[in-house]
Amino acid sequence: MRINSSTRRPPANAGFTLVEAMITVAIIAILAAVALPSYRDYTTRGKLTQAYSTLAGLGVSMQQYYQDNRNYTNACAVTGLAAKPPADGNFVYDCPTKTATTFLVNATGVTGSAVEGFTFTLDQNGARATTSVPSGWTSNASCWVRSKSGSCN
Repeated sequence: MRINSSTRRPPANAGFTLVEAMITVAIIAILAAVALPSYRDYTTRGKLTQAYSTLAGLGVSMQQYYQDNRNYTNACAVTGLAAKPPADGNFVYDCPTKTATTFLVNATGVTGSAVEGFTFTLDQNGARATTSVPSGWTSNASCWVRSKSGSCN
């Protein structure tokens, strides 16, 4: 059987319409607007744990020094904190306060990093404090914060 060329159907258009493409772009933009801030907070909280573990380790070193010498006077120098502060890329650690019976160790977020604005402290009694946080976070003087709400670690 022969088909008349005038009765043939034209081929269907393949692909997406502009409206379909724009709807897809809009959906992706909405998902990104919700997901990216959550992801940033998640990665920031992950980097905060570096400070927590390093401060805890420094606290143990300071206590060990005290057990051996019955004072904290040179503990920062002997533990290596004064001469070459440990650097993990996100925090700088220092020992600004030390007497024979007290010490204070700080972890300060590096400028330009995801943890800029955070400062955590640990003293000879094991008291943890968050002395500064970036905008949008809640500080807590009695613990190391682990979320924007100021909840404790």
